[in-house]
Amino acid sequence: MLTVYRVGGAFNRNYSFFAGVSQNSQMFSTHKKTISNFLRNVVSKRSSERTFTVCVEGNIGSGKTTFLNNFKVYKNTTVIQEPVQLWRNVAGTNLLDLFYKDPGRYAYLFQSYVQLTMVRLHAMHTPQPYKIMERSAYSAKLFIENMKRSKTMQDVEFFVVDEWFNWSVQNAGIHTDLIVYLRTSPEVVYKRMRDRARKEEDCISLEFLTQLHQIHDEWLLNKNFSSLPAPVIVLNGDKSIEEMMSEFNICKDSIYSKGSLHEMEIGDAESQRI
Repeated sequence: MLTVYRVGGAFNRNYSFFAGVSQNSQMFSTHKKTISNFLRNVVSKRSSERTFTVCVEGNIGSGKTTFLNNFKVYKNTTVIQEPVQLWRNVAGTNLLDLFYKDPGRYAYLFQSYVQLTMVRLHAMHTPQPYKIMERSAYSAKLFIENMKRSKTMQDVEFFVVDEWFNWSVQNAGIHTDLIVYLRTSPEVVYKRMRDRARKEEDCISLEFLTQLHQIHDEWLLNKNFSSLPAPVIVLNGDKSIEEMMSEFNICKDSIYSKGSLHEMEIGDAESQRI
């Protein structure tokens, strides 16, 4: 199911479509028009004086990197992926690996550094008019809350890192214009994670992924966890790469509206990386 949300006091209506909608041309036409109208309304409100920022949110293994890779060919867009390489080498130490192996000991240290690196990237000035990010400074709140609920952090650690989060998002000059939520079932992301076999993820359980899925839904679907910084579009991340391409193309065409799509040039993907 694909659900489109418009956030704000005046807009609380949602549109739902089954994942098989592409099999019916009439339904797909309606589906495409609804998404396009939603996104064009969001883009039409963008300020020409600052970068239009899209944050792609979702669970581990939900397809965020694959989604972002499609934008790397456009010269008018800066693509920013999660700085995993920084987390793997903190003064020569793989902090990501330490966190997964001993979360009780390293959760506070790891999350403090994650917040620092994400705020730096989120606040970074980019010359291109569009910026597409893998996660955001805002989504750190989800992981902090999950650490609190699972008792991975002590209360005093949670208080300090939560204060750090609140101060940073209020004072770092960051903004988001649109959130794309790749909503993917825990069982699907668990299989993808096992298939890609990243060393640090060996000890991640289905239970942990289910907890993250639930808290993502609380924030981005049910809107009862934390305030949303931007409108949200929810895509079915359980689909195959081929099926997701149609969703990507709808998002791409609508994000690049207001004439900018015709002005785009295809460039070297390497030049878009941060």
